[in-house]
Amino acid sequence: MPVASDSPVRLASSLDKLPGIGAKRVRLLSRLGIRTVSDLLRHLPLRHELLSAESSIEELVPDSIGSCRGTVLTTRFVPSMGRGRSRFLVTLGQPGRNVSLTWFNASYLRKKLHPGMTIRVRGKVALYGGYPQLINPQWEDLSPEAESQTPVPPTDDRLRPVYPSTEDLPSSVIEKILTDLLPRVLPGLSDPLPEDFLTHLAMPKLADAFRMAHFPANLDEASAARRRLAYNELLLLQTGMAIKRRYAQTCLRAPALRWSPAIDQHIRARFPFSLTPAQNQVVKELISDLTKDQPMNRLLQGDVGAGKTVVALYALLMAVADRKQGALMAPTELLAEQHFASISAMLAGSDVRLELLTAGQSTAGSAARQEQLQRIATGQADIVIGTHALVSGSVRFADLAVVVIDEQHRFGVRQRAAFRESLTPGTPPAPGSAPGSAPGSSPAPAQAHPPASTIPSPHILVMTATPIPRTLSLTIFGDLDVSTIQGLPPGRTPITTRLVPPEKSDEVYRYLATRLAKGEQAYVVVPTIDAQGVASPAQLKNVRAHAQLLAERYCRDYHVAAIHGRLKRPRREAIMERFRRGEIHVLVATTVIEVGVDVPNATVMIIEHAERFGLAQLHQLRGRIGRGTGGRKNLCVLSAQPTTEDATARLAALVKTTDGFRIAEEDFAIRGMGEFFGTRQSGLPPFRVARLPQDMDLLHLARRDAAAILNGDARLSTPRWQLLRRALYKQYGPSLGLADVA
Repeated sequence: MPVASDSPVRLASSLDKLPGIGAKRVRLLSRLGIRTVSDLLRHLPLRHELLSAESSIEELVPDSIGSCRGTVLTTRFVPSMGRGRSRFLVTLGQPGRNVSLTWFNASYLRKKLHPGMTIRVRGKVALYGGYPQLINPQWEDLSPEAESQTPVPPTDDRLRPVYPSTEDLPSSVIEKILTDLLPRVLPGLSDPLPEDFLTHLAMPKLADAFRMAHFPANLDEASAARRRLAYNELLLLQTGMAIKRRYAQTCLRAPALRWSPAIDQHIRARFPFSLTPAQNQVVKELISDLTKDQPMNRLLQGDVGAGKTVVALYALLMAVADRKQGALMAPTELLAEQHFASISAMLAGSDVRLELLTAGQSTAGSAARQEQLQRIATGQADIVIGTHALVSGSVRFADLAVVVIDEQHRFGVRQRAAFRESLTPGTPPAPGSAPGSAPGSSPAPAQAHPPASTIPSPHILVMTATPIPRTLSLTIFGDLDVSTIQGLPPGRTPITTRLVPPEKSDEVYRYLATRLAKGEQAYVVVPTIDAQGVASPAQLKNVRAHAQLLAERYCRDYHVAAIHGRLKRPRREAIMERFRRGEIHVLVATTVIEVGVDVPNATVMIIEHAERFGLAQLHQLRGRIGRGTGGRKNLCVLSAQPTTEDATARLAALVKTTDGFRIAEEDFAIRGMGEFFGTRQSGLPPFRVARLPQDMDLLHLARRDAAAILNGDARLSTPRWQLLRRALYKQYGPSLGLADVA
């Protein structure tokens, strides 16, 4: 039953319970994601337009909202032609001056507006042929006996909100709904921040901020409202991150791993090269974390090819040296297979037992999978490498100590915590199946039972070759410590990047043939596997057709092969192995080769339809070449025809630099936070008001204030902060796992 029009309204109320909003509008609002009063309150204007007071026609200002009155001189209806829109044209006159009025698809006005009427209009002023024109204006019949058809708001100067809207639900309708609703909602709106706290910050109360956001008296009010609402979002996230970090520090316990010079020596002996100074510095940071019983939560970032994997392997081998287990999770089966192959090669001849676990490796429930799960659960597997299958409910570890998550931006926040659930406390390894140990280790001492108030957790290291702008490291990854490997290992050769239009494709592939003749290899990346599901297959190249084209036209004397995510694992492995051995000269692929593929003889990469890829993704792809040491030229060709400013800016940035950190900052500046990682990848609700990096000052303020609040009340349990606690759990509880903290 709808609530009375003068009664208070709860934020959680469904819109279909409110008077004055019919079923049709409820449906239209739901298409905009607006289903409750809270959704409507937070549906903020895109901008505000200054409504000038009623003026003469001569005083109308182009590109502003103007209002005037006059006499209807002429009317004319122009019907639609084909798929065009019909128009109803009116000439409105004042002594010595006229203005044109145009309404689209409004044939009904022929019966309502006619010459001789006196009307008032309001709308956006434009110039057409040097004369003022109003498009789809509001209008009001000023005849004494007339009833207003579409009442024009008061003529006092004011700011009019412009909302995200649809053709069926214009901004003016949303404005009218909120005009009626706000007086019934705002008086009962609770503010999560105390009044004296807001006074210190010189910020308005939450109810005042929402009123000023929707209907500001002036631009200063609109600015103050945006600042308060953006700060609110940032403070909630920073407080949630800080609580999560404190929880990990005080309530979670990980095994404190042993380390000694002998262990260090035997681990390093497994690496085919010496670590760089930057890698050694990160190893020191990892040792410091892993030798404590407080769980490591560290982000390791480094450019493509910086040598992150070998540093992660050091951490995994520290677990094995202490007779415990390690796990490495990758986002794709191909990358998991690559990690398994490269780590197996480095550990060849050792007692360390590796296991590869992916969804496509063996059928769930099969005898082979059950045997594999049994080896993991009983400690017969020392290091398990796999995909998201590692955090499926069926996987249990005997004594998991270190987890490495590769390409962190591909996974959600919750998946970091999922590994805790895969631990099997109190389940000893089967007799004779203790995890293998690295040479130089000593027998493990008896472990004391952790306090009843603590929860066992592995150490977690997350890695990314997409460098994280500092702004994001303070938000999405705010609960992690950050380590950075700057620079590349010795011997890596520079990469030249060229942007060419599609019409030069023939020239590009003829040049590729000259490189192949020198014994070099190449990648060719295309966006799709085949023409299935593609609206214009002739306009979008795919793996299968493009591989055939290259084999028949440009690379007849060379072996061309294709690889993509639909291939079964044995087939993928066979193709990659032949490419490594040089038996395949050109590998046509989707972005399945974005990470983890290392073929030193591959010196050329051609990326078709490069405008369709993100900047960080293009940089990742480019990093597949330049891994040889022969002093040969490495070339990345971006075949693209960008049609937007953003796409042009992305490609220009990639041509300009090969520094992944600079590219990440450029990408973030171009796309903003919502697109850089996306809500799905981060696992966090999107910001509605805050804009990063523009609001960096507010982010730092919120981070400082969150720390101060928690220093005084770590659980937000006092009456002063109970409303903040409630708002925090409602907004970020599920995505940050704050139910654990409670």
